[in-house]
Amino acid sequence: MLTKIIKRGHRKPSKPDDPSDSKPDPQPPAAPNPMEPLPLFQNVAFSDRASLFLRKLRLCSFLCDFSNSGKWAREIELKRQTLLELVDFIDSSGCPKLLTPQLQEDFIRMVSVNLFRCLPPASDSADLGDDDEPYTEPSWPHLQIVYELLLRYIASSETDAKLAKRFIDHIFVLRLMELFDSEDPRERDYLKTLLHRIYGKFMVHRPFIRKAMNNVFYRFIFETQRHCGIGELLEILGSIINGFALPMKEEHKLFLVRALIPLHKPKGFWAYHHQLAYCIIQFVDKDYHLAELVIRGLLKYWPVTNCQKEVLFLAELEEVLEATPASEFQRCMLPLFRQIGRCLTSAHFQVAQQALYLWNSEHVVNLIAQNRNVILPLLFDALEKNTQGHWNQGIHDLTANVRKIFQEMDSELFEECQEQYVEKVTRARVLEEQRELTWKKIEAVAATAGAEDMVLVN
Repeated sequence: MLTKIIKRGHRKPSKPDDPSDSKPDPQPPAAPNPMEPLPLFQNVAFSDRASLFLRKLRLCSFLCDFSNSGKWAREIELKRQTLLELVDFIDSSGCPKLLTPQLQEDFIRMVSVNLFRCLPPASDSADLGDDDEPYTEPSWPHLQIVYELLLRYIASSETDAKLAKRFIDHIFVLRLMELFDSEDPRERDYLKTLLHRIYGKFMVHRPFIRKAMNNVFYRFIFETQRHCGIGELLEILGSIINGFALPMKEEHKLFLVRALIPLHKPKGFWAYHHQLAYCIIQFVDKDYHLAELVIRGLLKYWPVTNCQKEVLFLAELEEVLEATPASEFQRCMLPLFRQIGRCLTSAHFQVAQQALYLWNSEHVVNLIAQNRNVILPLLFDALEKNTQGHWNQGIHDLTANVRKIFQEMDSELFEECQEQYVEKVTRARVLEEQRELTWKKIEAVAATAGAEDMVLVN
C-alpha cells in the first residue's frame, strides 16, 4: 500500500495543454512522499513563511496508518511535530497578516481531510454510556492537535467571521456534527467546544445548527436509538436555550414538544438525563407557561417497569415543580398526583423514597397546601397502605412525616379522609366476605350434585 502511495506521489506533472489540467482536483494536495521534515518558521524569511505554511499544510494532509504504527512511526512523529509547529504559528502575532483567504481555505481543507472520516459502528457499551473502558481513537495523537488548530482559528479575534463563513459553511458544520457519534469521549469534548464556538461566532449558521440538532434527535428517538453524543449536544443546547429571547418563538416551543420531551423515551435515557433535565428546566425558567406542557409530557413517557428510570423522572419532576407557579400547577395536578400516589406505594423503596422527598421542597408543599382538598383524598390511601404494610422501615418513617404535614395542614380534612378510608376498607371487607360466602354455597351445591348433572368442558 505504501509503495502505491509513493508511486502516486512521484507522478510526473501533466502537460500545460492537457485538458484535464484545467479541472479542479477534488482531493487534498499530495504531501511530500516520502515525508521529509520542513524548516521551522523562525528559520526562514518572513516573506517565505506563507509558502512554508502551505507546504506544512500539504504535509499534514497526508494520512498515516495507525493500525501499523511500528512501520509508520517516523511519518506519525513527523506529522505530529509539524502540526504542533502550526499551532505555534497560528498563535503568533505575525500569523493574521499571512493568512490570506486562499491560505485559510487550504487550512480548512487540511482540517477536513484529517477530521472527516467514516466512524466505526458504535458498540453496545457506547450506546448505554458505559464509561468503564471508553473507546480511544487510534489516530488521536494527530486528531487532538488538528482540533486544537481549528479551535484556535475560530476563537481568534483576528478571524473574520464574514470571510471564514465561506469555508466553514453548512456542509462543514453538518460533517462536524456527524462526528458527535464518535465513541471517544475526548473527541466529543472537543466537538462540543468547537460547535459552541461556531454557534457564537457565526450568527448566520445558528438556525441551521438548531435544525441539524433537531434532525439528530429525531433520528435517535424514532429510528436508531443509537448515538454516542446526545449528552454533548444537549449540553450545547442548554446554553443556547439560556440565550433565547422572550416571548419565545413558536419554533423553540415545537422543539421542546417534538424533540426534548420525547428524549425521555429511549432506553439509554439515563446516560444523558442530567443534560436533558437541565434543558427542560431552562425552558420552564424562561417561560413558566410551559410547565403544564412539560409535566404532562413526563407523565406521557412515565416508565412502567424500569424503577431506576422512574427515580430519575421523579427527581426531574421535583425540579420542574420548583419552577411551576400555582396557576399552571392546578391544570395538571390531578393526573400528576395520581401518578405520585402510585409511586408512593411502589415495592421498590427508592421510587417510594424519591416520591416522598417531594415534601422536602417548601415550594411544592405550598402548592399542595393551596390545593389540599383535591390532593389529600388522592394520596390518603397510598399513605395508609405504606403505614400499614410497606416492607422498608425508611419508607415508614418518611410516610409518617408526610402524614404529619397533612395533619398539621388541615386536621379536619385529614380526619374526614381517614373516616372515608375506614368506610372504604369496611365495604371492601364486607364485599370480600360476601364473595367467599357465595363461593362456599357454589362448592356445596357442586358437592351434593350427582355426576350425571355435571357438565364437562373441554
